[in-house]
Amino acid sequence: MDVLVNPTESSLLRFTTAGSVDDGKSTLIGRLLYDSKSIFEDQLLAVEESSKRRGDAHVNLALLTDGLRAEREQGITIDVAYRYFATPRRKFIIADTPGHIQYTRNMVTGASTADLAIILVDARLGVIEQTMRHTYLASLLRINQVVLAVNKMDLVDFDEDTYHKIVADYMEFAGGLEYTPNIRPIPMSALNGDNVVERSSRTDWYEGPSLLEHLESVQVQAETAQDKARFPVQWVIRPISDADDAKLGNLHDYRGFAGRMASGTFRVGDAVSVLPSGMKTRITGIHTFAGEQSEAIPQLSYSITVADEIDTSRGGMIVKADEPVHTEQEFDAMICWFADKKTLRPRGRFYLRHTTNEVRAVVTDVLYKVNISTLEKSQESQEFALNDIGCIRLRASAPIFFDAYSENRTTGSFILVDEQTNNTVAAGMILKPVANVFDEGSEISI
Repeated sequence: MDVLVNPTESSLLRFTTAGSVDDGKSTLIGRLLYDSKSIFEDQLLAVEESSKRRGDAHVNLALLTDGLRAEREQGITIDVAYRYFATPRRKFIIADTPGHIQYTRNMVTGASTADLAIILVDARLGVIEQTMRHTYLASLLRINQVVLAVNKMDLVDFDEDTYHKIVADYMEFAGGLEYTPNIRPIPMSALNGDNVVERSSRTDWYEGPSLLEHLESVQVQAETAQDKARFPVQWVIRPISDADDAKLGNLHDYRGFAGRMASGTFRVGDAVSVLPSGMKTRITGIHTFAGEQSEAIPQLSYSITVADEIDTSRGGMIVKADEPVHTEQEFDAMICWFADKKTLRPRGRFYLRHTTNEVRAVVTDVLYKVNISTLEKSQESQEFALNDIGCIRLRASAPIFFDAYSENRTTGSFILVDEQTNNTVAAGMILKPVANVFDEGSEISI
């Protein structure tokens, strides 16, 4: 069951920007920070000085987010830049991601934790391949709120017909996605601030909110107590010295499972199953540095103790006894390929990192690749090159404990790591388990 964050209360919204090269992503964020008075005076002075050195005719607000020297020199975004600001209604974390196709992997990284995506379109160019690529990725990552920011409207004289044509083209493409997010189109000029923080008189034909008004009021899904409880074990805490024993209250037999609550809620007394054994027990304590707690909530770290002596370690998982999790060695997944010097082929071998677990894995089959422009699934090519997106089948050397990505973004995601270089070569989203080739049955219900 999904609930919605009440936008009248101070809540956190994570959002990302995406779009093609020079669509104005960094400028938009700079304008948003500047007009909402969320930058310090010394930051503005530094940007003004950099703008003068570059010979810009105006203060280049894009420099507020371009942190790397190469970014400032070239006037492009390369790395993912995170910025934080707040208004009386909400707190924000912004991920400014690159627009170049060779940095699509950076966009995936920045968007992986986002609640909302701002897809920028140059009003002069309309919907292009990168627009479709980033929209498809936002859909694939299950970002349920999208702002279609039709930027640079000042360069088309704020023409209403141009705006509506772009919106219609975008909606036609988005309608073909398997998962269609909620889309809010907004005409704007990031350079001049039209419809960024304040509504613009130059778009009197537009009756919607400004970007900031929408960001402050948009309703996003929140993790709730109704989500399935998932606690990946990161470490087992045991006293190994007298000093440790004293810190744990002289509990000589203390055995706590440390980790971060991925989703759902645990309370003292809950009946749970501890993986990989699947043995059932109950929670006797939930501990933090600040002391004992009555419950564990998502995205915070805890040490959990249970009533029985149960063997698990890093890579294990604690779940509620009545909320089974998939325990499989083979599954289908969508991936985005990150490596520029290596390709993915059937029989390719990698390290698979999932929650706190790491196992060896082999690609048993390339099921299809997706043509971003047409959304068609092709089985012609069995190789993935840089930024290719498609579906593969993986077999792990040991069972992993997961949910489908559509149900849980934390336990449904993973990365593939090259065995030789230790570089991350792909990000993946699990679709469904495959009948286990090692054991009978396709799913073990706990």
